[in-house]
Amino acid sequence: MKISIVTVCWNSEKYLKTAIESVLNQTYKDIEYIIIDGLSTDGTLDIIKQYEILFDGRMKWVSEKDNGIYDAMNKGINMSSGDVVGLLNSDDFYTSDSALEKIVNCFIEKKVDSVYANLYYVKELDTDKIIRRWKTGKIRAFKKGWHPAHPAFFVKKEIYEKYGNFNLNYRIAADFELMLRFLEKYFISTHYMNEYIVKMRLGGESNKSFENIKKGKDEILHAFKSNNIPVSFFYPYKRWMLKIYQYLNK
Repeated sequence: MKISIVTVCWNSEKYLKTAIESVLNQTYKDIEYIIIDGLSTDGTLDIIKQYEILFDGRMKWVSEKDNGIYDAMNKGINMSSGDVVGLLNSDDFYTSDSALEKIVNCFIEKKVDSVYANLYYVKELDTDKIIRRWKTGKIRAFKKGWHPAHPAFFVKKEIYEKYGNFNLNYRIAADFELMLRFLEKYFISTHYMNEYIVKMRLGGESNKSFENIKKGKDEILHAFKSNNIPVSFFYPYKRWMLKIYQYLNK
């Protein structure tokens, strides 16, 4: 079973090496690594070219203008030839060299459409310092504030082909909308692997400003409406309470 990992980047020279090496060093070798660059002007392309040869033909990359991070992710998904697709941000990395082997084993053993696991939020400059533990859990109920951590959510390519990629009408919450659509509208099968497999440096577009927080809330509510899934207006507040609980239990 081949797994395709997609990394989207733009002027990412600061941390891209860590992301690439966490894929390169995986014990599971049937990996296709795809990097979608948005015309970086720093040393990003030099880093990509430096590592390309080490993947022995298992890396694909492009550098061209895109219409935002989700458009770039869609390009990567469309380029992928793996049975399973995962997305790794350019400043994130896998917690162990066996992370993807464990994910693939879950797909093989459980015969499911998707697998999700846990994620650590860590300090930008000290990735050993855990700020928040995103332990997703088995309860599959978006309305209660639950949803997988997107970088720890792996999906079969055929599901994207059947139900679509990221909806570019969402600037901040397209990842949420996609998971909601797959899991709660089309009820794809899934398995929870109770392990922390990704470290994410604290940050993210949705948390950069009050305006983005409000925009993200509005987009999440719209995601429920557009997929014909009723939800309380107070849902975003339940979601924030869950985040607070994760911070307090780090």
